[in-house]
Amino acid sequence: MPIDLVPRSAWRARSPKGSYTPLTSTKGVKVHYTGGRIDPRMLDDHSRCVAAVQAIQAHHMDGNGWIDIGYSALACWHRKVFVGRGPRRVPAANGSGLNSGHYAVCGLVGNSGLVEPNDAMLHAILDAIEWLRAEGGAGREIKGHRDGYSTDCPGGPLYAWVQRGAPRPGGQPKPSPAGDDNPVPEFARTLKVTSPMMRGDDVATWQRGAKRFVPALKVDGWYGADSRRAAETVQRTVGMPVTGVVDAETWLLTWVWEPEPKKEKSS
Repeated sequence: MPIDLVPRSAWRARSPKGSYTPLTSTKGVKVHYTGGRIDPRMLDDHSRCVAAVQAIQAHHMDGNGWIDIGYSALACWHRKVFVGRGPRRVPAANGSGLNSGHYAVCGLVGNSGLVEPNDAMLHAILDAIEWLRAEGGAGREIKGHRDGYSTDCPGGPLYAWVQRGAPRPGGQPKPSPAGDDNPVPEFARTLKVTSPMMRGDDVATWQRGAKRFVPALKVDGWYGADSRRAAETVQRTVGMPVTGVVDAETWLLTWVWEPEPKKEKSS
């Protein structure tokens, strides 16, 4: 199963307050948890996962004074991976002097309420780790936050899994609940890069989605100049860096992005 990535624009992340420190490689990844109480209703309501990630970012930026959320990525109960700082950027959550050594992945597990990660959560953490290896040069180590820093994070159950070598669960992960508010078609949840492939079914699929931004775009399976300009229009519209390349985030946002509703003028 491909990674189910939730880009920053999709969870409405705040913009960072400063510049990230670049990071080209790490020894691996450290696993974290949220601590505190996680409401069991989160299991059946993905919107609560989104709200939790937004709250974590607010706490890190407004409470800790960090430039952004401290984690590289966050994993939820429905096998979704939220992009935090992302790859090739130093996280802030591992502790002073420890951030450049490992990326930081947080599971939305608490020390009360939901304390035992389900299979979907463990799959999502490993999906995030594989993504950071592929895109960020993460090494093979998987450690807990408490390894090298005085804390109970990532909690007993999650740390026990880390100590077992962080194995993939044998069963199938729990599917997203019926109330999932992410309307992305299954084919649009996979990581796709249509350029430099230049032609094929994936290009045609993306072109069909891009037509809501550029209605005149021809669906011909050919990633030529018109498609590149359309990709630039999509990226400009959703607030991404304008590259003209349909990377994973552009692919997903082509399908899920919606404009902010206009506020009615008060009388």
